[in-house]
Amino acid sequence: MDTEAPRDEPIRFNRARRKVYVYRFHRDGLRPFSRTAWGVRVDVFDWDDLRAEACSIYGPMGTGGLIETVTLAVVKPGTHQVIDRFHFAHEIQQGEMYWAMAQLFMQQGPQALPTFPGPPRDWNNEDVRFNLARRLAPKVQWPADIDLQSRTAP
Repeated sequence: MDTEAPRDEPIRFNRARRKVYVYRFHRDGLRPFSRTAWGVRVDVFDWDDLRAEACSIYGPMGTGGLIETVTLAVVKPGTHQVIDRFHFAHEIQQGEMYWAMAQLFMQQGPQALPTFPGPPRDWNNEDVRFNLARRLAPKVQWPADIDLQSRTAP
């Protein structure tokens, strides 16, 4: 399982199309040894159908047990019925910051975002010498049609 999951699960926000592209690794707990039940899929969602959800639960862990996550819920248009969810951030504070930047980008464009001192992180070119699972994991590769669609205007 560790060597089949991609190195990262990126999310692309396309302001011109008002779409969000999610590169996700799908696992099926009922069929753990099936090659067809596992793998990467790319989902495309409308920006207007996304809602951020923060969750904080306690679990049996040696570090105190508090687990915080932020997920993005996809709702059926015109309702509050959730039809899908995907992971967005590991901590609530980090998730709030990322969600605020995503909203700012989708409303006002890239010029509204803060300037960052370094280039964006590319997980495909990350130094993975010390992590065998990540070294063996496949690199992120978007399907050609989705790659073009997620980077261009309609």
